[in-house]
Amino acid sequence: MKIDIPCILNKKKNREKISMLTAYDCSFAPLVDEAGIDIVLIGDSLANVVLGMETTKEISMDEMINHSRAVAKSTKNAMVIGDMPYCAYQEHPDEALGHAKRFIDEAGCDAVKLEWFDDALAVTERIVGSGIPVMAHIGLTPQTADLLGGFKVQGKDVDTAKKLIAQTKGFEEAGCFSIVFECVPWQIAKIITESTRMATIGIGAGVHCDGQVLVLNDLLGLFKAFRPKFVKTYANLAETTVSAVKQYIQEVERGAFPTDKESFSMNEEEFEKLQALLGD
Repeated sequence: MKIDIPCILNKKKNREKISMLTAYDCSFAPLVDEAGIDIVLIGDSLANVVLGMETTKEISMDEMINHSRAVAKSTKNAMVIGDMPYCAYQEHPDEALGHAKRFIDEAGCDAVKLEWFDDALAVTERIVGSGIPVMAHIGLTPQTADLLGGFKVQGKDVDTAKKLIAQTKGFEEAGCFSIVFECVPWQIAKIITESTRMATIGIGAGVHCDGQVLVLNDLLGLFKAFRPKFVKTYANLAETTVSAVKQYIQEVERGAFPTDKESFSMNEEEFEKLQALLGD
């Protein structure tokens, strides 16, 4: 059964945890979907873990749309959410709705996600008003981390905690169905989770959120550039991949690959005819 917003909100109502992971292509997306994930996010973390960019602010709409399309068409059951890149709404807020529509119409996503910024509520109201579901994102907002003093936990004192609570209420009133808390003290995440109708998704925000999200490449041990405290690695596919490639190189070098099993052959009669022809 295809998971939709009522399914997500019913999980919150019934206190059933919501699972969410990123995916960026048609190799991993169907595997994550088959495993039973609730939400697949084509995160702008694509910029870092797949495209080798230094910051998420560098990624373009076309790059996000291409990868979102690949994920959406290979995902059958999970809800698919496209992450609005910085250029899609923060540089020119008046163009945000058009970009959001691309995620739905061109890529086939079910909803979009956007981070808090000065005009976030006005942008959200326009997008939701057009019938596009929005997932919000507060706390550590990577696209504007430079304005927050870097990649640091947010809401550790009363004043900043109050701001997070106010931002949550603003997003709820603007019509968001869900909200991501990144690098937020668990106490604040718990208070908000218990007071908002939105489904709360944590990443470095403790266990009391309605659900959790991680970057798939972090979970699988594929991204080695840095590892945030909130990441738990469930496999070491980087090590497995290097080992497999080394074995491949060795077999190629000693002529052990390919064997007859991985080769094709010509009909013997046809081969004899070819040899006779070449002999002439």
